[in-house]
Amino acid sequence: MVDHVSPSTEPGPVTVALMKAIWNAIVSGYLKVIAPVADFLVAKRVRPNTITTVGTICTCTAGVIFATGHISVGGWFLGLTALFDVLDGTVARRTGTTTQFGAFYDSTLDRVADGFLLGGLVVFYATHPVHANQAMVIVATLALIATFLTSYTNARAEGLGFSARVGVLQRPERITLLAAPQAFFGLALHGWVLACIVTLLMTTAWITFFQRMAYVHRITTAAPTSTSPGE
Repeated sequence: MVDHVSPSTEPGPVTVALMKAIWNAIVSGYLKVIAPVADFLVAKRVRPNTITTVGTICTCTAGVIFATGHISVGGWFLGLTALFDVLDGTVARRTGTTTQFGAFYDSTLDRVADGFLLGGLVVFYATHPVHANQAMVIVATLALIATFLTSYTNARAEGLGFSARVGVLQRPERITLLAAPQAFFGLALHGWVLACIVTLLMTTAWITFFQRMAYVHRITTAAPTSTSPGE
């Protein structure tokens, strides 16, 4: 196994704006394409939670594809199926079936999907016969940890009566990073494109985590409340 020094990438406002622009363009285009699909699902009374479940299975499948080393295929598959995240909410709103459990279910399965996606990259860097790289195993693992922490900080803040949806990297941008570059570049430049993306993902996820911690600290100290310690 040959280790290579993992690249260091600092996210800037242009990078973040580009990710948001790409995701918004994808969503805008997909909404037009999937409108007939949404109409069909509404007409057939398909439950939003069913759509969420199917979307999670597809995202987990993309993670498995990543783990097997088919990075470009995994990127395309993730990109083409990621809009289940849009479909379930669209169908729920149009059918008037938005529920608290539906929001909880969607958020919980998002964490399952994130675990499979980043876990797939950890497995890829740990086992691939050509691109196995101990340094990138660590980077991908740190990205996985930070992704869960960013989600937990917002969930815990909401439990305290606040919203902490702040920071440079939200879930749509994370999915964009994991889908678009991999779909078009795969393992180009001896895998350095993928390594840069994973490093960028890890860096921005940790920045987002600390931004949310700072944000919650600021609003809670400005308006102190009596709370019980979290887990």
